[in-house]
Amino acid sequence: MRALTQTLRDGRVVVTTAPSPGIRRGTVVVRSRAGLISAGTEGALVQFGRSGLLEKIRSQPHQVQRVLDKARTDGVGPTLEAVRDRLTRPTATGYCQAGVVLECGDAVGPFAPGDRVVTNGPHAEVVRVPYNLAAKIPDGVSFEAAAFTPLAAIALQGVRLAEPSLGETVVVFGLGLIGQLTVQIARANGCRCIGIDRDPDRVALAETFGATGLTAEDGSIVEAVRSLTGGRGADAVLMTLASDSDEPMHQAAGMSRQRGRIVLVGVTGLDLRRADFYEKELSLQVSCSYGPGRYDPDYEEGGHDYPLPFVRWTAKRNFEAVLELMADGRLDPIPLISHRFPIETAAEAYDVLVSDEPSLGILLTYPDDGESAGTDRTIRLSTRADSTKDGTVAGVLGAGDFARRTLLPAIRAAGLPIRTIVSSGGLSASVEGKAARAAFASTEAEAVFTDPEIDTVVVLTRHDTHASFAARALDARKHVFVEKPLALSQRGLEEVRTALEASNSLLMVGFNRRFAPRARDMKKLVDRRSGPLSLVITVNAGRLPVDHWARDPRQGGGRIVGEACHFLDLARFLVGARITNLAVQSARDESGRPLEDVSHLQLGFADGSTAGVHYLASGSRRFPKERVEAFFDGCTARIDNWRRLRTWGLRRWDGLLPRRMDKGHRNEMQAFVDAVRAGGPAPIPIDEIFEVSEWSIRAAELARQGAA
Repeated sequence: MRALTQTLRDGRVVVTTAPSPGIRRGTVVVRSRAGLISAGTEGALVQFGRSGLLEKIRSQPHQVQRVLDKARTDGVGPTLEAVRDRLTRPTATGYCQAGVVLECGDAVGPFAPGDRVVTNGPHAEVVRVPYNLAAKIPDGVSFEAAAFTPLAAIALQGVRLAEPSLGETVVVFGLGLIGQLTVQIARANGCRCIGIDRDPDRVALAETFGATGLTAEDGSIVEAVRSLTGGRGADAVLMTLASDSDEPMHQAAGMSRQRGRIVLVGVTGLDLRRADFYEKELSLQVSCSYGPGRYDPDYEEGGHDYPLPFVRWTAKRNFEAVLELMADGRLDPIPLISHRFPIETAAEAYDVLVSDEPSLGILLTYPDDGESAGTDRTIRLSTRADSTKDGTVAGVLGAGDFARRTLLPAIRAAGLPIRTIVSSGGLSASVEGKAARAAFASTEAEAVFTDPEIDTVVVLTRHDTHASFAARALDARKHVFVEKPLALSQRGLEEVRTALEASNSLLMVGFNRRFAPRARDMKKLVDRRSGPLSLVITVNAGRLPVDHWARDPRQGGGRIVGEACHFLDLARFLVGARITNLAVQSARDESGRPLEDVSHLQLGFADGSTAGVHYLASGSRRFPKERVEAFFDGCTARIDNWRRLRTWGLRRWDGLLPRRMDKGHRNEMQAFVDAVRAGGPAPIPIDEIFEVSEWSIRAAELARQGAA
């Protein structure tokens, strides 16, 4: 299939070939027929990309501060790499799409193949979206009209928040696409509408929809609105413009009546003047996209709808309401179309978007040449040789941020060729597959498991798939590298153990800290000790959003089993003896609920050594992320953020200068590849892998329970 991608470095939009996305439970796969470019969101991204470096810096001061903080803790090199990655990474663009259902993720669901639907999918020939972000298109509504639905839902949600009643006067401030749709929806709601914009042509277009038009450049728009309302002012003002200035909000307050309502749908400066709102007792509300459910993973990805009696208008129900307005003829977006471009020349559409050429609704059209068009799940990227002289070839499952930034470069550095790279969405597999010089990109894991040319599988997917993918690869008699954690449950561990026992393959888990140069240096020091070792490992993990997938017990398993497992393995490596006991103490919030990611893990070892792993998400981002301290035989050694090893009582290591941060990813991958080519042994002993994995699962359970 063909899909659009954009990079922030130069704002360039290109048409990329990618495999068609695979189906998931609770999703629908749709073949596109029409798409709409969002002039506001997408235009801003293109303009940002095409701006110079200084302009980018000026427009994102908060991001600049984060970059400076990262440079202080991680060093300049890793920081520049992270910034470069962010600017050069191709990402999907767009969120207004209409088409025909090809496949559904459930045997029984709200959709069936052949249904005409609208979604918030990106600009691509085939898209996959959750059920709650798709809606059926009524008979009589064209694909082109339906493609406006997500933008119209944004407009509708703004109108809902304004709570207009029959006969009230509503001002629509800004007459771009969303503003023009807002005018029509307000009129359909029985309101008198005043439309304001600097562009006389857009003002004239709003007048065709029944609005009273005002050109912002013509005198005082505040006095004009007050004059049109008999001196009372508008009942509600909907801000559908894009501006950096604070003046529009001051003007909105001036044209509002006593106790009027202002709803911010677009973007404007918010340095508010208290007197504006105090004297009139005005209310201000910010509208969030399509409505309730938007950006809620349980709603969007989990498929959990809000009960209608309590949340009448969700994002999906707003989609449906918009489509009904179109079907009834009360909302007509067709006059808003200014340009049409076929998908193959879509890059030209973005040139128009940011040019001086007048434009409004820019549509992308897709070929209607049969149900199978662009639906291949596996595509060839390269015709190069797919193996090394010894026949070692990898299949990679997963092409997310961590894979792109860290593990795929490590695979290339280790000299392991990639035959196939898989991602469920397809686009990232294609983009990262080309960068890694892979032969194929796919959205089907079976393309890796069943390919006889592939002898090594690298699992870089989300945590809940690790155990099943590792077991499946071992069953296929392939060597396996699986990024941590190996499993989220004891049942998952047993599944992998059983598959490993029946296989003659190598299994490696991505416990990379033990391969870090500073960890290896510390290991040489502590191995000379005569008494027990005491470790203090402090992890300034940083807070993740509540809805982040890594915190979800189903997908990520939580941060203890998903990330703190690294430090249990590091302690096991440095001590060199079995873990014999564990105690966990977690902080609690005001309600008494345990905070898993603010926990202290105390470990005991068979040789009498101890380790304390302090995994803390409550610290400052400006503080270094990781510190490892070792106490033994009257000596102390400390690793600071994987850049510097300092010692006390061991003169040889005193004053070692900071080096480039190295957490061991390349070393671990090289060790794994070397072991595969040499026929073993595994770089990490298998009994240590399962030992650490079991204790990590126990630690996570205790942290969630708040038990000691």
